[in-house]
Amino acid sequence: MLVDDSAVARALALRWLDVEPDIDVVAEAETGRVALALVARANPDVIVLDLDMPDMDGLTALPELLAARPGVAVLVVSTLTRRNAEISLHCLALGAADYVPKPSALGDASALSAFRAELLEKIRAVAQRGPRAGTGAEPPRLAVSGIVARPACIVVGASTGGPRAIMRLFSQLPASVPVQVPVIVVQHMPPIFTTVFAEHLAAIGCPVCEAADGEIVRPGVIHVAPGGRHTGLVRRGGEIVFNVHDGPPTNVCRPAVNVLFETAAAVYGPAVLAVVLTGMGRDGLAGARRLAAAGAPIIVQDEGTSIVWGMPGAIAREGLARAVLPLDGIASAINVFMEGGGDD
Repeated sequence: MLVDDSAVARALALRWLDVEPDIDVVAEAETGRVALALVARANPDVIVLDLDMPDMDGLTALPELLAARPGVAVLVVSTLTRRNAEISLHCLALGAADYVPKPSALGDASALSAFRAELLEKIRAVAQRGPRAGTGAEPPRLAVSGIVARPACIVVGASTGGPRAIMRLFSQLPASVPVQVPVIVVQHMPPIFTTVFAEHLAAIGCPVCEAADGEIVRPGVIHVAPGGRHTGLVRRGGEIVFNVHDGPPTNVCRPAVNVLFETAAAVYGPAVLAVVLTGMGRDGLAGARRLAAAGAPIIVQDEGTSIVWGMPGAIAREGLARAVLPLDGIASAINVFMEGGGDD
């Protein structure tokens, strides 16, 4: 279902989707109010929802659409402005599956091509698995026998569904953990969005900022990789520092989880704990191989609580994960590793 007040934007999206054999456009709406009137009859698996619309905008319509069509996956579409980044992250907190940055000018052929590719990829990804919350079940006991070194750093990677999962994970993490070790997060997001996401994440009560090139990696702050740039780690003058750079995309991603994971394996060896949350694609798999070879443990989110089990699933299927856990079990597992104890 396409919801956008621009007839030109709807026609363009319809043209793209109509030629895809596995996608059917079941309805179009020019406002959120019209979408609400149509959604029950149209019964869509995915709603592509524009934010800026008259009468009823996307933010207002979102919770009503989710209530009217339980289980539907909503992709929020917005241009790359700070205001829209704020609203998009609010939509994710309300239950949207993901967002797709929209070109500010529909005449930019290169930007339109990238938008089309991302839109199609995300429609397919979220259609396969609708949004779901954590199970709340008691997490399994975690064995930590064979761990070579207590973690000196925690690295986290996520994509589709990641912002909400990261917020939930860090809200459950003992406050002492980021005080003890550096925590570094790669969430697939464009510029501006990562800045706003870091500000939202700070609401959990721990200092959060975007990583800066050349900055010494220290505990006490959660660092978020800035959008549009890779964040890696290097040793320099006896210190570990951030290497934030404009290298080519990895797995079509920048920032890429692989860049962080591979460099973390190089500088920390076994003394790093990696966590991979919900996300489409396979970014993080190559880095997870490096981490596992170095003896570093990896925790991945399970399929049942992931919006898309692409990134964590790829690592789990290759047997690289020390634990595959529901989202609500990951914080306590991190704490077990930090304390260096558990059941054999």
